[in-house]
Amino acid sequence: MRPDFLNGFIVSHLLQFRHLRATASVAVLQPVSARILVVDDEPDAIELIRFNLKASGYDVITAEDGEEALLKARKFSPDLILLDVMLPEIDGLEVCKILRRDPATAKLPVVMLTAKASEIDRVLGLEFGADDYVTKPFSPRELILRIRNLLRRQDEPEGEVERLQVQDLEINIPCHEARVEGKVVDLTPTEFRLLQILMERKGRVQSRDQLLQDVWGYDQLIDTRTVDTHVRRLREKMGKASSYIGTVRGVGYRLVEPAN
Repeated sequence: MRPDFLNGFIVSHLLQFRHLRATASVAVLQPVSARILVVDDEPDAIELIRFNLKASGYDVITAEDGEEALLKARKFSPDLILLDVMLPEIDGLEVCKILRRDPATAKLPVVMLTAKASEIDRVLGLEFGADDYVTKPFSPRELILRIRNLLRRQDEPEGEVERLQVQDLEINIPCHEARVEGKVVDLTPTEFRLLQILMERKGRVQSRDQLLQDVWGYDQLIDTRTVDTHVRRLREKMGKASSYIGTVRGVGYRLVEPAN
């Protein structure tokens, strides 16, 4: 084999190797798409949501009733569930309740998606453990924004502080675990985030609008009863430590440390 041909052969394969290595590096660095389980018994609604989610880069799996939703939530381990309330077999509220009781799905973000828009329906959805509530008809853009905000909170790197404590209330931030008097308190991801924000800013009043931005990621004004409902639910779960969350009438909430 002539030297000039050999050199050309080596250079050619070296360039191919570099190209393959670069391509492989790019593939490794590509973010993995979040997987979203869409649960709705209306085919048109599922198709609309699927189209918009896929256009935004998400992987989508679907279910048409509550029983199928529970099976797929356990089988596919989605990153988030969009859950209609009015479902055959098992309704959405009961599905959410069951998910929260199961350690494998207890921390899974859940967005209720339903045509039931009354205040009592919103309150029920949040009290059963939903992280957010979107009513039909909805803006696909707003829905994607809410999903993105919830998923971003799940993926946010933790800061240097790993534990926060106020008397017998303690949270472990990397583990997303809260304890009162040493006993674990079962919190949804949104409830944990709300408590974390209040503890990090102990003594400082947080307005409802500020909490909507920092906990839910909303830059526009939305019904602030969302905040009130979550605070009430959080207090119910905290038992004795519920008194640590004080209400500042007409403004918002703050975490206070009671005197011994």
